[in-house]
Amino acid sequence: MFDSPLSASAYEVLGVAPEASDDELRRAFRLQLRRTHPDAGGDAAVFIRVQRAWELVGTPQSRAAYDRGHGFAGAEQWSEWGAPQRTDTRPRAQVHGEAGGWLRRQYVARVQDWADADIAAPYDPAFVRTIPVELRALLAHALAEEESARILAGLGMGFTVWHDVAAPHEAADGKIDHVVLGPSGLFGVMSADTGGDVRFRGGEVLGADAPVGGLVKGIRLLSRTARVRFSAALLVFPDDDLAEPVVPIRTERSMLVAVMRRSVLPTVLRTGIRGTRVIGGNELFDVRTRLQQTVRFA
Repeated sequence: MFDSPLSASAYEVLGVAPEASDDELRRAFRLQLRRTHPDAGGDAAVFIRVQRAWELVGTPQSRAAYDRGHGFAGAEQWSEWGAPQRTDTRPRAQVHGEAGGWLRRQYVARVQDWADADIAAPYDPAFVRTIPVELRALLAHALAEEESARILAGLGMGFTVWHDVAAPHEAADGKIDHVVLGPSGLFGVMSADTGGDVRFRGGEVLGADAPVGGLVKGIRLLSRTARVRFSAALLVFPDDDLAEPVVPIRTERSMLVAVMRRSVLPTVLRTGIRGTRVIGGNELFDVRTRLQQTVRFA
């Protein structure tokens, strides 16, 4: 919740300026607790968010760390939303493509156009807060893809993962963030971030730039082109933004469509989803070959 380019900062949740004194911060926290407490008619989700904000900035030490990581500490101390570096040495899935790469290129190009200048530090959180929300959304979704990719790589050698898969020619502007093949099935995965609580209506995610329908369409086209059958379409969100671990929202031609927290993604992919199609034996090899021959990257 506070680490997304789209989310409110801890200071915004508490209703104070970043340069507020410790006493002003403490008074604001107590006021927000009273206003949002469920026993006083407040929203429980907002109440929890206020408590989390205080955990991040409630002490001088935690506040200094938060400010450094979120661009409130001054230009000489800022840290950026840069591309992640691999630090683990565990056996990895077979991975193809570059998660988040297409979105990062789009983000930098559009930021330069918006600013009409070369931006030396486009990932500086202090700078990111100044740009339009549609540009921040590009970066937020790139970060979401990269975090999911880190998890997918840890699935192990029995899995094959393709990142940033271009949709076939009928949907040239679209892409599937991740295609995952393993013994539990074939999955199309979208990594999303709306910067807040995820809500649904009519089988769609409200406020998401990448709706359920777009993921399903991309999967259908790839399925038809590669002559493979997908087990499920999965939309993955940051844990704090979803009330339940897994939320099935509809079925498309025997393919389950579900929304889930990022932390449960590896479990779902390893064990499969009850009632969905499992792939094994020679079929697993055949599906992998068909996808290798068909997949193109965004």
